[in-house]
Amino acid sequence: MAPDPKRRSARLPSKQQVIELLGGEFARAGYDVEDVVIHADARPPRIIVVADSDDGPDLDAIAELSRLASELLDRIDPDPGGGARYLLEVTTPGVDRPLVHAKHYRRARGRKVEVTLTDGSRLTGRLGELVDDTVRLVVQEGGRSRDAKGGRGRYAVRELPLSGIAKAVVQVEFSPPDRRELELAGQSSKEGGA
Repeated sequence: MAPDPKRRSARLPSKQQVIELLGGEFARAGYDVEDVVIHADARPPRIIVVADSDDGPDLDAIAELSRLASELLDRIDPDPGGGARYLLEVTTPGVDRPLVHAKHYRRARGRKVEVTLTDGSRLTGRLGELVDDTVRLVVQEGGRSRDAKGGRGRYAVRELPLSGIAKAVVQVEFSPPDRRELELAGQSSKEGGA
């Protein structure tokens, strides 16, 4: 007789239980638990833990966090025959994750972003420093013409209060950023966004 899926998924920990269980250990490793997604109706059920840090993703650290998460979650129901069977995935946020909290803006410094302001206007630029609740955004002035020094154009720094931003999403870049643009964002060419 096949196991009852409702009974099996009922044994999965809740999102809050996972956050409480893993939060402290992840913090000691320098990571935040950004989100937990539980797909109880999937076959097999899945628990996805999204972790992020100020230093960015490190594959070795994510592998260690995955091992640690597995051990901690096994302690909730140590009976391997009677416990819920599920897939555990520890991952980092995708580039399409909206920037919501100040720490997201701080972590995305140097990256190209598309910003929608609360008045409905849109800007694309490179994230600079976050000071208090204001982020600096390096925007290109006057089109895409090259300046006399061979740069991609002129740049201006706009200061945007986080309260004035309705949505901000990191953009994927396929070519290297302009050196001057990176400097204005407070990044060196070696540190720049990808």
